[in-house]
Amino acid sequence: MARPREFDEQDVIDRATRLFWCRGYNATSVRDLGTELGLKQSSLYRTFNDKHTLFLRALDHYRATESTQAEEQLNAPGSCLDILREWLLWLVGHEAGRGCFVVNTATELGAADPEVHERVEAAFDVTRRTLASLLRRGVQEGDLPATLDVDAAVETLFTTVLGLRVRERAGHDPRRLATVIDFTIGTLTAPAP
Repeated sequence: MARPREFDEQDVIDRATRLFWCRGYNATSVRDLGTELGLKQSSLYRTFNDKHTLFLRALDHYRATESTQAEEQLNAPGSCLDILREWLLWLVGHEAGRGCFVVNTATELGAADPEVHERVEAAFDVTRRTLASLLRRGVQEGDLPATLDVDAAVETLFTTVLGLRVRERAGHDPRRLATVIDFTIGTLTAPAP
């Protein structure tokens, strides 16, 4: 007869997410997971099959929580420029030194792992769509010029977000990152050449 589980699976996933987020996939061993999570390797394998499966669950957990939070912030009422600035500043300040788990994973694993790549691209698509929605709203409400190329602006902002997350993880001065944010937002309202 199988023994009942002696741990909360969701709590384990949450703690594994934090560990993978800080260390990355390759630098986190099964032994590290067992020690950090207070579980025997047999319990980890029985519940999650392997480290890769636990990593995918951790990545899904992060996406469900962080992506939802970002969507809520970007869909808030108010001036799109203010909302965008507050969100970008939040990105580089709320988890100082950690970066973004999705961006960290993309830089570590790239497209080498199809399951990871699919999840990373899905998260990136959510960010792009949410930014596009915010910018279109800004054009409709007159906060942004009617001539704004929303698609190009989204790609520029998205690339800026990725760069900000990498620089934040590298420990760059938040004031310098705020300068990048303000300059980038300023380009959205500049007259087209």
